[in-house]
Amino acid sequence: MAGIDHTYESFATVFPDGRVTTCLAREARRRGSGSQEKVAAGRAADVSFVLGELTGAHPAWPAAGLIDPSRIAMAGHSAGGAAAIAAMLADPRIRAGIDMDGATVAPIPDHGLSRPFLFLGKQSNYTPGSGGAVTTPRDWKLLRGAVSTWERDWELLTGWKRWLVVAGAVHASFTDFGLLADQAGMDIGAGLSGARSLDITRAYVRAFFDQHLLGRPQALLDQPSPRYPEVTFCSP
Repeated sequence: MAGIDHTYESFATVFPDGRVTTCLAREARRRGSGSQEKVAAGRAADVSFVLGELTGAHPAWPAAGLIDPSRIAMAGHSAGGAAAIAAMLADPRIRAGIDMDGATVAPIPDHGLSRPFLFLGKQSNYTPGSGGAVTTPRDWKLLRGAVSTWERDWELLTGWKRWLVVAGAVHASFTDFGLLADQAGMDIGAGLSGARSLDITRAYVRAFFDQHLLGRPQALLDQPSPRYPEVTFCSP
């Protein structure tokens, strides 16, 4: 597994030669030039670069021989989830993708995207059809602007696909922040404990990768499970 630290998005990135880059994304957002489309495209380019560095003729990682280039997938949360589709459209080496709680921005061509894809999000923002009740501009941005992007892309995902929502989850529930917040006594507004939300996320992400990268069919992805009653299968 490789985790990518996107240069100019984090507080600081330190390179092997000692160079340190700072965060420019926040300043770009303040100037109105940091569009979500640019962020997704930039992250997709980063992903392709890293894949090239890891699997190319002269790999940067000494143990790169352990990587099977025919079994590459991408999972992302929030902007990283939105970037998963962008990266798959830009790079055919990515066989499957997961978007966890991220409104998508990259336009899928009319002929569609036929590789496996999983939407996994919080019930409050990503239940199909929930955007129709939105009236205020703020709620449109928070709710309809999210679910409507998944509804748009769902029609263009022509391969294996699932749309799952988790009751009680908030945006941070699909990361380890919820677990850390519980340990620190912070209330992030979730109806699930950090440990439970992490268990759900791990189970479905692992099942998706096992099925589509290792060829091991996973019953967990076929129907609701009594082990995870918080998870609802959606059919938009």
